[in-house]
Amino acid sequence: MKVYSSFKDIDNNLKRLRLERDIAWEELKLMKNEYKEDLKPLNWISSALKLTGKYGLIALIRRWIFK
Repeated sequence: MKVYSSFKDIDNNLKRLRLERDIAWEELKLMKNEYKEDLKPLNWISSALKLTGKYGLIALIRRWIFK
């Protein structure tokens, strides 16, 4: 537990804590928007196409090597 020597110290600590809370709140809102973007169907399709492209290329290379 912190011991304060003046009301000014208390006010400064309260301001700092309020700012930390506001920063954390803004970070949460940003994360929410990022998750919203990640869950859009267009992003899923894009990710699936990238993944398919990578594995398709690997499959082609394996066919060429093992023929």
